[in-house]
Amino acid sequence: MPAPLSILAPAKVNLFLHVGPVKSNGRHELDSLVVFAGPEAADRLTVEQSDTLTLSVTGPGAAEAGAGADNLVLKAARALQAEAGVKEGAALHLEKMLPVAAGIGGGSADAAAALRLLTRLWDISPRHARTIAPQLGGDVPVALLGQPAFMRGEGEQVEPVRLPAPLPAVLFNSGIACPTGPVFAAFDAAGGGAGFAECGALPEFADLGGLIDWLAGQRNDLESPALTLHSALKPPERTLNGPTGALLTRMSGSGATFVCLHGTLDAARESAESLRAQQPEAWVRATLLGGADLS
Repeated sequence: MPAPLSILAPAKVNLFLHVGPVKSNGRHELDSLVVFAGPEAADRLTVEQSDTLTLSVTGPGAAEAGAGADNLVLKAARALQAEAGVKEGAALHLEKMLPVAAGIGGGSADAAAALRLLTRLWDISPRHARTIAPQLGGDVPVALLGQPAFMRGEGEQVEPVRLPAPLPAVLFNSGIACPTGPVFAAFDAAGGGAGFAECGALPEFADLGGLIDWLAGQRNDLESPALTLHSALKPPERTLNGPTGALLTRMSGSGATFVCLHGTLDAARESAESLRAQQPEAWVRATLLGGADLS
């Protein structure tokens, strides 16, 4: 029996997220710069040969993620099996470390990890994974790429970009679940998306300071409706005592995780320690944001 295959499924972070008005199909045009966290903020998926498709889930987020048919890992596996005409199964195990309904694409990252591993296990062309990724959700194509990228269209248009360096950051989630559907519904109800336009190509930056200055001129269009829906949801500097020292703080995706960008990884780690001390029940990770570590 071949050894099991294993891979990380890192958190996805939206450095900005512009959203267009709702379309007739109920979806939205998006314009977002997406990066991925390091191994400090990642799930892990393992697969091995089996006659049938099964999924087990452990870890802090296991209960919320579930192992039933609605888990995106199983949906991805079944879709890939059908697309490629595979008769084999697979035993999948997910170690769920990322918070659920947190705006960091945990389910999409897990689905992308499943597509990568099953492509190897079943020895099929990666084109099958690329074909079905958009059907699984707007974040799955960019998670499958695993590189800094613009995510556009309904998420199916993914354009890799080059950053001057990985971004030191703290990811902060207070534990408030923030499901995507109601946030988009609130965005639509408020008439969101007027004047939507893509921001164009990413400028060239000499250093991280230039990139962060540019990001400060962008926004997350889902932050306001998320904060309106969840009045207890606030950026860390508004909920804890003392400054976090972040150069820029912004919600990722539809919330409830905030990304706090710092000048150095040491500064991010110091801030993370302070945040954990003041709110020990929160999920806090200091990390470098850039391309995915898929080891």
